[in-house]
Amino acid sequence: MADNPDVRIGTAEREQALSNLSQHLSDGRLTLPEFDERSAVVAAATTRGQLDSVFTDLPTPSLAPTASRPLDISRSNEPAVPPTQPDADDGWDWRKAVMGAAPIIALILFFVVPVSNSWLFFLLIPLAGALLFGGDRSKKRDR
Repeated sequence: MADNPDVRIGTAEREQALSNLSQHLSDGRLTLPEFDERSAVVAAATTRGQLDSVFTDLPTPSLAPTASRPLDISRSNEPAVPPTQPDADDGWDWRKAVMGAAPIIALILFFVVPVSNSWLFFLLIPLAGALLFGGDRSKKRDR
């Protein structure tokens, strides 16, 4: 049934086809005007036959929706590791919560603490950002 050109396709197949076209463009097999024309056909395609017609003169098109991601990862020298949240398994990052509360805390201190230069409390906002997120460069480099 997958070889039937009348089988309808979905967004995943269109995105994979556009990814394959981009790869052919970067490999030098397509010119920019050819890429534009073919990507318009891919965007409007509703059946597998319409997608296949875009790749007839190109080598080995792989239109499987999940084939691109694992192949690209396995070709790299780094091990395939799924992305994870930096500090929590449930997706909640306490540093983002503290950073979101910093302007509110600075505003409360501005009105509550009786000092002549109370506007200095607003400097806590970028200071909190620098302290909370300033040391992340090594973690991003390792990923």
